[in-house]
Amino acid sequence: MNFMDSKQPESSLLGPESDSQRTLYPYVTGTSVVALKYKDGILMAADMGGSYGSTLRYKSVERMKPIGKHSLLGASGEISDFQEILRYLDELILYDNMWDDGNSLGPKEVHNYLTRVMYNRRNKFNPLWNSLVLGGVKNGHKYLGTVNMIGVNFEDNHVATGFGNHLARPILRQEWHENLSFEDGVKLLEKCMRVLLYRDRSAVNKLQIAKITEEGVTISQPYSLKTYWEYSAFENPAQGAVGSW
Repeated sequence: MNFMDSKQPESSLLGPESDSQRTLYPYVTGTSVVALKYKDGILMAADMGGSYGSTLRYKSVERMKPIGKHSLLGASGEISDFQEILRYLDELILYDNMWDDGNSLGPKEVHNYLTRVMYNRRNKFNPLWNSLVLGGVKNGHKYLGTVNMIGVNFEDNHVATGFGNHLARPILRQEWHENLSFEDGVKLLEKCMRVLLYRDRSAVNKLQIAKITEEGVTISQPYSLKTYWEYSAFENPAQGAVGSW
């Protein structure tokens, strides 16, 4: 047999199957998520805006979802990548339930899984363009953590993504305390979301607040905050800014 005459398989590098698919730039994105621990569990807030570039295109995007029995997930960033992450988590929870051993994944395990997923995708130069907040309660232990698109992660008593990391965290550092009641926690989150609404171009005045306790997850119906736009700084924001328009 003449090996030189044998037909070699055509290189798949030239075929359509080799096209490299990457999210090179986020298209439809959600802005900040803010979350904190309170006396009985975790509270999380996010608005429902979905921006197509600089256009606030969608105004009913839910960015907080329950995960399994003990966890709650919120996401900033690319909405389609968030949907892909939810598919990963559906498979993870289904696989865990198939063991039927009376145990279930807690928030710490889910958060650890997400840190590995985000870091793995970053190493493949194909990141999921999201910043995630994962909170939950299991066996009386409250857990709240965050992870960004390159796998940087930490756990804290209060976390925020996007502009919230710059504008809401200072408020939370000043006013959060360990024995925060549900009512005070909601008021604190609303204060943070109001500041973000004033200052973040991508924010929309339609938000949801979710809580998770030992009893499970409750996500509120969408509602709007009362706002006041007559501040003098809003009337002439460029006053005193040298070289501004």
